[in-house]
Amino acid sequence: MSKHFEDARYYLGRAAEHAKAGVKEELEPLQDRVSKLVGDEPEEEPEPSRLEKLQADLKSLEERAEGEAREAVKSARERVEAYRKRDEQPSE
Repeated sequence: MSKHFEDARYYLGRAAEHAKAGVKEELEPLQDRVSKLVGDEPEEEPEPSRLEKLQADLKSLEERAEGEAREAVKSARERVEAYRKRDEQPSE
């Protein structure tokens, strides 16, 4: 292909890209208006309510309390086991 055709193909591609961007830019306000009229707007995520925040806080507190309880039970079992082993040893 001659250099002229390569250049022409390149510039036609660039022109098509620019035309597409221009059409999109021009139609964007119209698309927004139609979306609002039809009610086809993307819904925003609502902020969590006070109740949902409290529930999340309670859940994290519950998880923390469970972890602390497990540690306390583990520690108590170890102490009881150590106590029993100490009592099992013969006295001198």
